[in-house]
Amino acid sequence: MLSDAELERYARHIVLREIGGVGQVKLKAARVAVVGAGGIGCPALQYLVAAGVGRITLFDDDIVSVSNLQRQILFGEGDVGKPKAEVAAAVLARLNPESVVTTKLVRLDPSNVLALLAGHDVILDGTDSFASRLAVADAAYALKIPLVSAAIGQFHAQVATWRGWETTNPCYRCYVGDAFDAEDCDTCAELGVLGAMTGMIGSFGAMEAIRAITGFGDDTTGKLHLIDGLTPAMRTIRMPKDPACRTCGQA
Repeated sequence: MLSDAELERYARHIVLREIGGVGQVKLKAARVAVVGAGGIGCPALQYLVAAGVGRITLFDDDIVSVSNLQRQILFGEGDVGKPKAEVAAAVLARLNPESVVTTKLVRLDPSNVLALLAGHDVILDGTDSFASRLAVADAAYALKIPLVSAAIGQFHAQVATWRGWETTNPCYRCYVGDAFDAEDCDTCAELGVLGAMTGMIGSFGAMEAIRAITGFGDDTTGKLHLIDGLTPAMRTIRMPKDPACRTCGQA
């Protein structure tokens, strides 16, 4: 199922005992949804495409702005004003034309999220609002699709994989509850974010998506990885399932 050209291209994966040819075939057959082509989505997309993920659906309804260029490395000055998803797809096609990237210039919300995410093997969410994250997380639970969620602010970030439909594993809502986006909530534009940090977290998210597809290494489901770029340091917390969670607590 891998051509000679693919065997050469992915040779460094194939020689890894934990991935091998079987894992590379799984990547080729996989369909991954990436929500957001921002600071996290850009590096994640690059590594997923480079890894040989067969099909990627990219959801983003935003356009490129000058302030994005400090961290969203798929875009250049000539892309300002263009749809992020379309620019990203063109760049990714040059990186690996065998990886098919389909763009959806829509914002996911409770009215459309189930239909749009159905059929994917993994969802990687790099959005920056609780409304979007919870809509995606609830859909991932309902569809029984592993969700890799990544978020960053200033010098701090978090990454986790959620499979809340499983008896002992939490969902994203077990972690944040019914969090909402307050009108007076500080934003990235007001507080700032370290560009290189988004590259690190986007790559981390891509690694966890690849882990979910191939099954390499330890199972990280329900483990919240907290990264402090100032120290720097990382710690991992095992999140419990919340019996009162209104998404998965009654399952």
